[in-house]
Amino acid sequence: MLKLKNVSFAYDAKPILKNISFEVEQGAHVSVIGESGCGKSTLLQLIYGLHHTDGRIFWKEQELLGPNFNLVPGEPFFKYLAQDFDLMLPLSVADNVGKYLSNMYPRKKKQRIAELLEVVEMQDLSQVKAKHLSGGQQQRVALARALAKEPELLLLDEPFSHIDHFRKNNLRRKVFRYLKDKNITCITATHDSTDALSFADKTIVLKDGKIHSQAQPEQLYMNPPNKYVASLFGDVNEIKIKDLNPSEKSRKKILLYPHELEVTEEGSAEAVVIQSFFKGKNFEIQAEIKNQTIFFENQTSLDPGKLVKLYVSPELISRRTDTGC
Repeated sequence: MLKLKNVSFAYDAKPILKNISFEVEQGAHVSVIGESGCGKSTLLQLIYGLHHTDGRIFWKEQELLGPNFNLVPGEPFFKYLAQDFDLMLPLSVADNVGKYLSNMYPRKKKQRIAELLEVVEMQDLSQVKAKHLSGGQQQRVALARALAKEPELLLLDEPFSHIDHFRKNNLRRKVFRYLKDKNITCITATHDSTDALSFADKTIVLKDGKIHSQAQPEQLYMNPPNKYVASLFGDVNEIKIKDLNPSEKSRKKILLYPHELEVTEEGSAEAVVIQSFFKGKNFEIQAEIKNQTIFFENQTSLDPGKLVKLYVSPELISRRTDTGC
């Protein structure tokens, strides 16, 4: 188990993290999300041991004391994958992955390298020098190297940010399944909502250096506590209830994702179309309700200036109102 108690950090006089406390069970996957500059990367560096904190960090029963007490920063049973990859560019892909593996058992080392290259889908490039790889390929090699000496805790900082979209989803499935199979605890700092929703047991939201919210991903998405949290998962509307239902007297606002607004003649809210954006399986429509810009989804494009009626289920309105969002 990883445990943080009142962990804070500042660069000079500027506070970056303030009294961060949470626990992560062995084998659990946690995503850390938040706007740029909220402290995601710094949090991973603190856990790994690259910075000193007056708070306390424990792995199982062992307190991790950080660089003020360790001659070599970092923990041997943790692996931290930073955004700069830190590969040996003159070496081949295979040599980079096996850099920290023992040479006493060459056959086992070769098998281990092959296993990890299969996980990150780099088998065909094993003998290519790292300097000839693209940024996404280098990122995959760095990920395989981080797994080479199987860590107890893996800290990933935007681990798929350079990888082509067509490859990213399958790669994520393979990597996170591998981590689960090996019972490796993982904390991922990310801007990608798929990382935060699909592959995490818990999501921690940072804002202004503090834990703003934390819960299971589905709970955060379905019942976001406020617009900041909801906006981390994509476009979100904040609409007055009375603008959705003219008979409503309340001036309260609720949060609605674009797919939760349905175009139908039974709708009680009227919106004027501004523009349509093709998204693949449907269109995202930019529109206005009472001079407020909103977004909703529709199966077809809609002409600018078109008046449409929008419907939101009463059950959804009630649930979002009850949770204060």
